[in-house]
Amino acid sequence: MNKKWFGTAMAAVMMGTILTGCGSDSAAGSADNSAQELHLTMGDDLPSADVAKATDQYSFNILSNTMEGLVRLDKDGKAVPGIATDWEISQDGKTYTFHLRDAKWSNGDAVTAQDFVYSWKRTLDPKTASQYAFLLQTVKGAKEFSAGQGADSEVGIKALNDKTIEVTLNNPTPYFLNQMAFPTFFPLDQKFVESKGKDFGTSVETSLSNGPFKLTDWQHDTSVNIEKNADYWDAATVKLQKVTFNVVKDSSAMANMYEAGEIDRFGLVRDLVDQYKDKTDEYSVESELTNGYLIFNPEVKGLENSKIRTALTYAVDKDMYADIIYHNGTKAATGFVPDGTSDSNGGQFRKLAGDTLTKHTDAEAKSQLDEGLQEVGMQAADLKLKLLVDDTDLAKKAAEFLKEQWRTKLGVDVAIENVPFKLRLEKERKMDYAISITLWGADYNDPMTFLDMFVSKNEFNKVNYSNLEYDKLISAAKISSDTKQRAQLLVEAEKLLMKDMAVGPVFFRGKAFATKPYVKDLISFPFGVDYELKHTYIDGK
Repeated sequence: MNKKWFGTAMAAVMMGTILTGCGSDSAAGSADNSAQELHLTMGDDLPSADVAKATDQYSFNILSNTMEGLVRLDKDGKAVPGIATDWEISQDGKTYTFHLRDAKWSNGDAVTAQDFVYSWKRTLDPKTASQYAFLLQTVKGAKEFSAGQGADSEVGIKALNDKTIEVTLNNPTPYFLNQMAFPTFFPLDQKFVESKGKDFGTSVETSLSNGPFKLTDWQHDTSVNIEKNADYWDAATVKLQKVTFNVVKDSSAMANMYEAGEIDRFGLVRDLVDQYKDKTDEYSVESELTNGYLIFNPEVKGLENSKIRTALTYAVDKDMYADIIYHNGTKAATGFVPDGTSDSNGGQFRKLAGDTLTKHTDAEAKSQLDEGLQEVGMQAADLKLKLLVDDTDLAKKAAEFLKEQWRTKLGVDVAIENVPFKLRLEKERKMDYAISITLWGADYNDPMTFLDMFVSKNEFNKVNYSNLEYDKLISAAKISSDTKQRAQLLVEAEKLLMKDMAVGPVFFRGKAFATKPYVKDLISFPFGVDYELKHTYIDGK
């Protein structure tokens, strides 16, 4: 998923982190524990509350706590019953049968099997133009329907009755069950969605919940509130009554709010890590599968040349970048797929693939630039490049770092364009940029979540990369039932992506937080959504 410039260090274990807290916090005062309210932050406005339109961490975090799919993930990142009470998997691994419990939407309507069928097919429908439709393409007939080449009746999801869903896949897919906990696979109440038309998911009044919480206030660019959903099937488990997400773009402002007791948790970068790391009852380092990388628009003169793209990537001192910009466990990228990602064969992808992006000298970077410029008949001064980044303080510092690296090492002067997060995503989608530094977080723990977006014409292929050999490798990996062969195919795909330097990896992001000791049982995930609030509560405030 698209991720925001956000202060966040990586732990090696691939499981959720539960923040249990301890002691008390004098700065928080002595409020009654009955006030089960949690205060968090978002770095920008909530882009969408529509499961078919959501593409970013803010939307997914809200959706995952206000809605529920067939399964949820437990603290170890394993699928446990959600709306589905249980399921069977066929011997060939291609057919899943889910049995649903009695559950309601927040308007009182029953959640049925047809709600899942409707939602999935709506996301796949070309008229919806969902950027995340590709995630459903493991389902039989889904790819053809989303491409306008098949009928919705041929899509492999069926409501056998109100409480039973049958899903047929193209091939056995090791990560499919965990995907069911991801918002793209959540149900929708067809009657409600169609009554709201194009406004669905843009406000409190046009949103609906079937999860632990419901959306109750949405002040664009200011805050979002969710409150306990009394109609949720497991409402007795939910202890928090209200969660407020304040939009705050400056990490220093977050720190001040935290110290004043106005927020209960925030991400740490740079000197804030040093400030909090000795506060053992507040500081935490949590797993994350997120990379940061340069994307290049090949329609901009000069950037169609792979050597020029390579030069811009090589010239960045990635170790220095990780320390100066983050200083929280973030590491220099050694390929595109980040450390900790499973190879779906019992090992880790990065260890299997090795370093597909290695360190290079400044002289090597300059040599690549000179050769590339000669091939396109340009001088360094002819490159008219602009770097697109978010408008947070962290993103601005990162942009200045990159600008200086390119100026001093390559003699290339790059302008900077700072825009709000939502606008950056839109400009990238429309190819209205020259270079952008962007982040991608794993939707599920498998290298495919990072690599399949560069298949020709994928909605998230924001660099218009098109390589038939790459497409074939990804396609072969998707249908392979041999896990070792599949892993090796994905290794070869990453090597090709790096050889062409379609994108320029810079860092594997770490994640560090300060959390008030009275916040209990907040589960943080390294992939998919960022956190689970269903079991969170306040104690000792």
